[in-house]
Amino acid sequence: MIGLIVTGHGNFATGLTSSLKLIAGDPQNYVAVDFPQEYSVEDLERELTKALDSLKDCDGILVLSDLGGGSPFKTAVMVGYPRGNVEVLAGTNLPMLIEVNMGRSFIEDLGALTEMAMNTGKDQVVRYEFKPVVQEESSDGI
Repeated sequence: MIGLIVTGHGNFATGLTSSLKLIAGDPQNYVAVDFPQEYSVEDLERELTKALDSLKDCDGILVLSDLGGGSPFKTAVMVGYPRGNVEVLAGTNLPMLIEVNMGRSFIEDLGALTEMAMNTGKDQVVRYEFKPVVQEESSDGI
């Protein structure tokens, strides 16, 4: 199974994890790494390294982060890529996380799972468009 790490600013990771558990149950080979205000980048690096180490026996690791260019994203890239077989994505949303978590049970290729995550994340950004209903007046006077 491909390992999964979620990270982000504040309690982004544990917040999404709470929702994931409510909807899909406890994930396996999964670690949430928050970046609270009191952490330094060195603290984040230590926690991401521990998370990667705990998933070292997985068939690759996908790291989902909140903001591209933010400290969680950059730190995950810095500590993850040198290990090999690690992908890091930014822009994580809950539908993406749910789909990726479920997809790990049948997708064994890290690249394919990463592509699925990106497509699902994009597809789930939707806008509600209100279209008023125009009622035609009845010609029979009723």
